Amino acid sequence: MKAPRVAPEPWLSVVVPTRARFTRLRWLLNALEEQSLPADEWEVIVAHDGVPETARIVAEHPLAAAGRLHGVSLDHLAGPAAKRNLGWRAARGSTIVFTDDDCRPPPEWLDRLAASVRGRPGAVVQGATRPDPDELALTRVTPWWRSQEIAPPTLEAQTCNIAYPRDLLERLGGFDERTFSGVGGEDADLCVRAIGAGAEQVSSPATTFHAVEDMGLLGQIRVALRWTDVVAIYARHPRLRRRLILGLFWKPRHPLVLLATVGLLLSPRSRGALVLCLPYAWRVRPSRRHGLRAFAVALPTIPARGLIDLAEVVALARGSIAHRTLVL
Repeated sequence: MKAPRVAPEPWLSVVVPTRARFTRLRWLLNALEEQSLPADEWEVIVAHDGVPETARIVAEHPLAAAGRLHGVSLDHLAGPAAKRNLGWRAARGSTIVFTDDDCRPPPEWLDRLAASVRGRPGAVVQGATRPDPDELALTRVTPWWRSQEIAPPTLEAQTCNIAYPRDLLERLGGFDERTFSGVGGEDADLCVRAIGAGAEQVSSPATTFHAVEDMGLLGQIRVALRWTDVVAIYARHPRLRRRLILGLFWKPRHPLVLLATVGLLLSPRSRGALVLCLPYAWRVRPSRRHGLRAFAVALPTIPARGLIDLAEVVALARGSIAHRTLVL
């Protein structure tokens, strides 16, 4: 077997953390192979848990044979913060672009992001993220779909489409993988620290597409239960509490779902319970933008959506205990 050739030194490195999303990872790598940015300007680093199938996908991809794709692995299971740190430290570029294994960027993505980086040297550059147009049909047949729609710049600074100067990452020590050992919060924490260190956060017209997936109700609840470490952002950066609803609630739905829960627990069949439930029901009513069929499918799911929001509140309550600051 021929050893991959060594490509010219790139100035831009795309870092991808991954875990057992084999098909999605292939699609991402194929989309990166089609980028219009000149090939000698960029490389890809895939950071993973050492799963043999992941290593094989990386090693056998044409980008690897061209010397532009490299895999790095840990010898233990770890969250995305640890993998991103592993990836950018192994990268050669002076600019680090983060994306995720469930994204599929169009061919002009890196070209546009690179232009934004060149135009604002030293800045944190964030591009937009939209649901994958090839998978939007799923939104019309199930209420339990999940994707990302992000208009930058955002406080969350989601790492599905964002670029950092390497020297800034080095000064900050990268992601805080000890505090944020799971999923959620590590990207916002890094960006807040970057801004505190004097960097500016700017938007870019570079857009990527995020997978649309049918999670099912149980899958949605599992996702909601993972947001425990989000509380650490507000514990570490108290000034951000002004962004919370009433200085306490992470999302506008959370006080409403708690109000509805109180009504159902105290008098489930009374008019009072109905009055307390109505604000939440109105808040989470389905949108008609996906058509009448999607609206009809989603309308009866309002009580189940209450379970999802309650799961988020439970996760945040656990995080409030762990990080000694109250966020719900």
